[in-house]
Amino acid sequence: MQGESTLAGMPCTFIRLAGCPLNCVYCDTPQAIPLDSGEQQTFDAILSQAQAHLTPLVLVTGGEPLAQKNCIPLLSALLPIYEFVQLETAGAYDISNVPEDVSIILDIKTPGSGECDRNRWQNMKNLRKNTEIKFVLTNESDYQWAKEIISQYDLAAQCTILMSCTWGSLDPKDLAEWIVADQLPVRLQLQLHKYIWGAEVSGV
Repeated sequence: MQGESTLAGMPCTFIRLAGCPLNCVYCDTPQAIPLDSGEQQTFDAILSQAQAHLTPLVLVTGGEPLAQKNCIPLLSALLPIYEFVQLETAGAYDISNVPEDVSIILDIKTPGSGECDRNRWQNMKNLRKNTEIKFVLTNESDYQWAKEIISQYDLAAQCTILMSCTWGSLDPKDLAEWIVADQLPVRLQLQLHKYIWGAEVSGV
């Protein structure tokens, strides 16, 4: 089940690509960081498994999927099969070659992540209506920083903006109050899967 994005709550097939060059302090999938944490599979094998458990939505995630050279061809191969195809990326890599019909969830790293310097700001020139910008916030300083980025790049006029709390670090109630007080044009996002199955469960 998709626990995040504007399609939260929709049954979802996850294709997780191994390997990530980032090391966010709040990473909830550290097992996917090593490049050798996954298994080598052919496109045919991946597509066969996907079709055996067909859902309306497929999410290609990681790790960092765009760190894999065959991520773009994989996305193209998934488009004829699924009604909705999403790519979740930290945005440290170029998104300009992602197929237009793929919805990009672009996770802009805040200072609290420890990986803010890895943001590829050139990607702001390649946003489109089906892009969702995500800010994972660790504290109020991250929130104020994100507000500045939203204004600087006029993000609200270009795509959907999501704000979520680092699990166990920032109270969603506080974030909700800040957003309402500032009339910020964003959507508050909870990690639905963690509320249903618990924060430590993966593969749901």
